[in-house]
Amino acid sequence: MRLSLGDKIMQRLIYAALTALGIVMLYPFWNSLVISFNLGSDTSLGGVTLWPRAFTLENYAIVFGDQRLLNSFWISVIRTGSGTVLSLLLTALLAYGMSKKTLLFRKPYMVFFIVTMFFSGGLIPTFMLIRSLGMLNTLWVYIIPGLISVYHMIVIRTFFSALPEGLEESAKIDGCSNYGIFFRIVVPVSGPVLATIALFTAVGHWNDWFTGAIYVSKDELLPIQTLLRQIMNSNIMTEMSSANAIAQEHMNRNRTVTTKSLTMATMMVATIPIILTYPFLQKYFVKGVLIGSMKE
Repeated sequence: MRLSLGDKIMQRLIYAALTALGIVMLYPFWNSLVISFNLGSDTSLGGVTLWPRAFTLENYAIVFGDQRLLNSFWISVIRTGSGTVLSLLLTALLAYGMSKKTLLFRKPYMVFFIVTMFFSGGLIPTFMLIRSLGMLNTLWVYIIPGLISVYHMIVIRTFFSALPEGLEESAKIDGCSNYGIFFRIVVPVSGPVLATIALFTAVGHWNDWFTGAIYVSKDELLPIQTLLRQIMNSNIMTEMSSANAIAQEHMNRNRTVTTKSLTMATMMVATIPIILTYPFLQKYFVKGVLIGSMKE
């Protein structure tokens, strides 16, 4: 179909606007990456924008040489991996049960779940509950409270409801149990929605700093996002660098490392791992969003 002159002009304007918007959104991240690879003393002079003017790996050497940052990184990895797997498993099991129209009290259950999406007990009652359950300053506080997501359950349930009933009926004829049907029939054909929910859950776990800031006081259990927030808000990177022999040598003798350069390097270490997961699961995004918008 041939476009008119007005349509071509409008199309080019739209592309130009989207390109400009993309540049505006990507530039802060790119500039932070550039600063993390630039000498801190050179960055303090200004003018470092699109490319490192004095390339160095000293910032990352200090970041990866600090035990507290490495420990926080692995806490985030363990939390994200175990939390995503367990949350996806339990949420999918709940969604499978709620997708059955023969389930007794199905509608009251659904109303109960939806109410929890809009109302909560509040921060103080939640803190008291977490404390009474003995989860303060434990790794479980990152995983157990968020095991079930009602929104994710609704999305997965909608997908399960659209599956042909003949799949399960034929499996029942062959003597397959309910759990067998779920793990052998339903899960293998539900790859797109499960991958989408897994990505959303993993991003939520990785980016969450609030849980560590409220429920954890031990430094060895802080996730990297909480530690990064402390670094950026209270400037404790300077204190950390003073206690680090490598950082002390660079900052006192060579004066090539600054608080800003170390902060940017830490931020890249906390950001890049989760960004790298997007290209592998991008093809599921659109389908996952469409699934969530469909009705039974």
